[in-house]
Amino acid sequence: MKSQKVNGLIIALGVLLFAGGLILTALSKGAKVLPYLGIGLGCGLFGHGMGEVLARRARRADPARFRQMDVEKKDERNIVISAGAKARAFDLMTFVFGALLIAFALMGVETAPLLLLVLAYLFVHGSAVYYRAKLEKEM
Repeated sequence: MKSQKVNGLIIALGVLLFAGGLILTALSKGAKVLPYLGIGLGCGLFGHGMGEVLARRARRADPARFRQMDVEKKDERNIVISAGAKARAFDLMTFVFGALLIAFALMGVETAPLLLLVLAYLFVHGSAVYYRAKLEKEM
């Protein structure tokens, strides 16, 4: 019962943020960040809340199917497959972002956005090194 109220509040907040962002967009002259941030967050909150409501409704309609889905989600084989897919996507991302950073640098993109991309790239790889070291200690 509590989660129904929480989901209702999330949906209402999403609608309010979306509407507020649209109103601010109509009232403001030029591109401001706040209205579009409100629109984006509103859409995200609304989608999350409605997704939870619809999932709960579907779970009530066919509980056996959802029990089977939960078993499949927790299956070791599926977990290994998911981890392998993430690892390959990470390896691919390393080369794609590296090439993109070099291309942006050669195109003469401004320094601030380029440095933000470099910091994000280094943060992702730093966290990969951290988690690898952490997992090696555990195993």
